[in-house]
Amino acid sequence: MLKFCSCIEVLAGLDICTSIMKEKMHRLSPLPVDYLQPAERSLTVTLHHGSVAHKDPCMLGFDLVTCIELIEHLEESELKKFPEVVFGFMAPSIVVISTPNSEFNPLFPGVTLFRHPDHKFEWNRVQFQSWALETARRYDYLVEFTGVGHPPTGMENVGFCTQIGVFVRKHPQTSESAQSEKPTEGVYKTVFKAVYPSLKDEKYLQNAVVSEVIFTAQIIKQSLLDCVISEHEEYNDDPAERKSKFQPSMNYFSDNLGKLVVEKSMEPFVNGHVVYIPLTTIFSFPKVNQLCGTFEKLCKLIAGKVTLSSDGSAVMFNTEHENEEN
Repeated sequence: MLKFCSCIEVLAGLDICTSIMKEKMHRLSPLPVDYLQPAERSLTVTLHHGSVAHKDPCMLGFDLVTCIELIEHLEESELKKFPEVVFGFMAPSIVVISTPNSEFNPLFPGVTLFRHPDHKFEWNRVQFQSWALETARRYDYLVEFTGVGHPPTGMENVGFCTQIGVFVRKHPQTSESAQSEKPTEGVYKTVFKAVYPSLKDEKYLQNAVVSEVIFTAQIIKQSLLDCVISEHEEYNDDPAERKSKFQPSMNYFSDNLGKLVVEKSMEPFVNGHVVYIPLTTIFSFPKVNQLCGTFEKLCKLIAGKVTLSSDGSAVMFNTEHENEEN
């Protein structure tokens, strides 16, 4: 779910079970649409095999850490190391921890002790809040409590089905604290990594710009030719008039392009079987302008990828074969 959050650029997952990750990791791979329409942001998704009781430098620098239904699976020795790894070593701005609320368990038919056979413990609200408040105090965080799964009417006293602690670091991490006692060797094993197509990558940006330039030029060309054909039909009986009207009026052309206002030097024109679409006209379209930013970058990105006039100022289309088909 997090990979669809547009604000996230680096996403990493850690689990002690390799088989679970390998079974599910295909869901984190880019989809065909991600290549057809690359996002503006960059996104890298990585899965690591390892324990939250061990420190690894690959987990440094993250803004948010989520531990969803995790801590109840930890052995006592691992639970003791967990706060130092997450709050002391990783020290993100925000930590979200969820764990079952044991007070809710009597509402589950068939649950006699724990909800899952791998759970080592399940805390009530007092136990979880006591642990969370002490952890927050020790590592200079604030913590607020909430949860998910409301109890049935009349049973509100048991609290949420799952209890959640949201920890927020009180002060920004200093460079000194970030550098202190950080291990240099990694202990996690990377089992999956996906780098999503992004417009920040010159290759994908160039593909997007070239596609948009050709698409925009085709629209302008078709509008221009439709205008030419229309004006030819009006003067079909007079060859002299037909020749004089071969160039469509700019007013007509602008109306066909959604009232796009262009200067005379930007006016597309037809010469024989060749249609010329000035790059300045194409650059004035919002999508092209947004992708490139500057006219110079537009010229650089389409060089060698689009057929241009001899001076490089216009996109060229040869309509000879189109006319024969028409």
